Amino acid sequence: MLKFTNAEPFNMRFKLVICILCTLIFLNAQHVLCKDLSMRQDSKLQESNILLDKIIDKVEKKYIFAGFSACFVQESTLKAMDITDSASGKITVKRPGKMRWEYEKPDRQIIVTDGKDLWVYRPDDNQVMIGKFPSFFGDGKGASFLSDIKLIRQQFNITLENTDSNDYYILKLLPLNKTNDLSYINLSISKKTFYLEEIVTYNAYSDETRIKLIDGKS
Repeated sequence: MLKFTNAEPFNMRFKLVICILCTLIFLNAQHVLCKDLSMRQDSKLQESNILLDKIIDKVEKKYIFAGFSACFVQESTLKAMDITDSASGKITVKRPGKMRWEYEKPDRQIIVTDGKDLWVYRPDDNQVMIGKFPSFFGDGKGASFLSDIKLIRQQFNITLENTDSNDYYILKLLPLNKTNDLSYINLSISKKTFYLEEIVTYNAYSDETRIKLIDGKS
């Protein structure tokens, strides 16, 4: 009987070659898959940035006029104390930098600024307080960017948030100069009109101020 003494080593070498080839094919497939996923993510990010630029452009065009006015409803929540206060009134904006907030409920109060100084008038107390703009509206506080909508690009990093809403785009604004008073802002923008519908600001303590703008007119 003939015996093939080299058959076993040959089989082992053959299996080893097959194993190496399979490993190389697997690693190459993984590399191609990762590259494909990376390209898809880059493509989605690029599409998102293009859409974001278009949204901001359209919002700026809506607010390029000398000014606008709107009614507002405001809710301010102190999270640590679980307290929410509500107020309502009317806002009037004249660019650049001029704003007038007329609070009608619960107490009458008028806040006026020319972008530098600030006046707070309380008719029921017959009292006027004078201060500086930055103390109340500085670094984006108090929705100060409404006095010049282009400040959004200048003072914030902006991202388009994922949302299931069919009515609004949600923009997240991260201030370039973050402070305890302002961590970030969420803007709700109508997909139909590109008007600002809601402004929500958060501070370092997770306190929240929500301002809904109603019947805005340029």
